[in-house]
Amino acid sequence: MRLAQLHRPLIFTAAVMVLIAIFAGAGLALDDRILVGVPVWLKPFKFAVSITIYAVTIAWLLSLLDRRQRLGWWLGTVIAAAMLGEMVIIVGQAARGRQSHFNNQTPLDATLFSVMGATIAIAWICTAWLAVLLLIQRLPDRANALAVRFGLLVGLGGMMVGFLMTLPTKAQQDLPEGEQPTIIGAHSVGVEDGGPGLPLVNWSTTGGDLRAGHFIGMHALQALPLLGFLLVLASRRFARLRFDRVRTRIVIVAGSAYGVLTGLLVWQALRGQSIAHPDALTLAALGGLLLATAGGLTWALARPGTVQTPAAPVLSEVH
Repeated sequence: MRLAQLHRPLIFTAAVMVLIAIFAGAGLALDDRILVGVPVWLKPFKFAVSITIYAVTIAWLLSLLDRRQRLGWWLGTVIAAAMLGEMVIIVGQAARGRQSHFNNQTPLDATLFSVMGATIAIAWICTAWLAVLLLIQRLPDRANALAVRFGLLVGLGGMMVGFLMTLPTKAQQDLPEGEQPTIIGAHSVGVEDGGPGLPLVNWSTTGGDLRAGHFIGMHALQALPLLGFLLVLASRRFARLRFDRVRTRIVIVAGSAYGVLTGLLVWQALRGQSIAHPDALTLAALGGLLLATAGGLTWALARPGTVQTPAAPVLSEVH
């Protein structure tokens, strides 16, 4: 399938995001303003890249629909409009040198953040609706179908982590009576936003950071369907992967592990612990996940049966 044949409003949105990423990249080089501890144009750049990937992914997922295509088109169009609206606010606030997220400093800032919250909620609902359509539709290859469905379900969970960030922190709740917080919500847990962070992503290195689970979980939308596609390619070289049962088991193990990893990262963040400095409990949980995943993959590759089923990828070739 050619790129131009995918959902046009979403592809248009992706193209606009590429232009915004270029513009924000230039801003990173030319504008030395700092906002919440990072360059003022870093957030528009990261969001533009993320939305580009998201828009193209949703456009491809819509191409898998055999039924309710008209409904799918409207879902994609609403998502495209929501993403464009959000980016207008993010870019506009960056240009003003104002914080786009959690900002309650002025009525305008609070209104803009409320609008952003509404756009994200709308995009989540539309993505969930698309997930339902693909859950009830029969797709050609069971392993690829599971990869798409796991990707949607884990991705929706990862997106939901963003709603946790909008909740007021304890410090914001404990203000003197009658005093309103200027910031409501935070990425970080146990520390203030804007402190030391990992390169580029800026996840806190001194406290918990919900963006880690949000990012990892959200991108299951791409990672798990990509796994299904790679298994199809690998089946041409490795005979064991030509068994539909083997590929299906691998996707079940990988999808489950991915979901648990997302939950583990959120749990770690909510405990106020930096992803860069896991404690013994976190390491034990991660070790248990790795052992369970290794055991699951051993099970997945064992005793495939006697009938080989040709892989039928649901991932269309995009030029």
